[in-house]
Amino acid sequence: MVESYGRRVVVKADDDASRIKCKLRGRRLEVVAGDNVRLAQEPGGGEWVVAECLPRRNVLKRTDSRGLDESIAANLDQLGVVVAPRPACDPFIVDRYLAGAAYAGIAPLLIVNKRDLLGDPAGADQDYIEPFRRIGVPVVLVSAREGQGLDGLLERLQGRRTLLAGQSGVVKSSLINILCGGVPRATSELSAGSGQGRHTTVSSAVVELPWGQLADSPGVRDYAPPVLPLQEVQVGFVEIAERARHCRFQDCLHLREPQCAVQAAVADGSVDPRRFESYRRLLNLTRQLDEKRGWRE
Repeated sequence: MVESYGRRVVVKADDDASRIKCKLRGRRLEVVAGDNVRLAQEPGGGEWVVAECLPRRNVLKRTDSRGLDESIAANLDQLGVVVAPRPACDPFIVDRYLAGAAYAGIAPLLIVNKRDLLGDPAGADQDYIEPFRRIGVPVVLVSAREGQGLDGLLERLQGRRTLLAGQSGVVKSSLINILCGGVPRATSELSAGSGQGRHTTVSSAVVELPWGQLADSPGVRDYAPPVLPLQEVQVGFVEIAERARHCRFQDCLHLREPQCAVQAAVADGSVDPRRFESYRRLLNLTRQLDEKRGWRE
């Protein structure tokens, strides 16, 4: 499926490049861009409907203000988080994107746009980037306006289905337009055919390109990952999860517990203090969202 727009979708057939506009069968059926689906035609040669969503290898989810999970896109190879020097990057939001990707088993990628605004590569403008490099997140510097660094980005996107997400103002849409090389976003096709408004937030699309697939979802600018048991929140912070094996207590949350290997690593600088603070914030947010939805293990 190449586009999801509420209860209306656009599906690409396996045997050719044709696109089929469909609606979902039944209120409980949920599909998102990237899903593989089974279609059926209504009696008498009527409209095509999505009858079934086939098993997913992964799905990126977020949590809304009520603590409920919402799927964003499925069967992804990579999550590309787009940041920029201006507006100033909020690294805590980046941490939450990376945590959500880790929970879903999706590879991360950090894309720093507007690199023409960066100062000296060793300067303070990029201080927030280094902790991500140290934990193994690939970082690509580009400028959509100047056309810089795009070859290196395309190498990272080659042969993969990548969802791009980012804060408002990082010029993500301009970057997507350049990468698509003039290929129109699928939303324009469905909006014109269905009469639905283009600014509905529940919208996601996959664009097929010669080098791979690019997914876009304008609804993930402010992101909170799905609610998990508190002990599993650390899975989204690889450096914390690695050191947690050496804590005295197996259920250690790395807050005030004695003989905590993670706290010791923060004290000696091997775990970035800001990343540790981000983990603590996500732990607290998870508690709050958990209470709102009454999650039970």
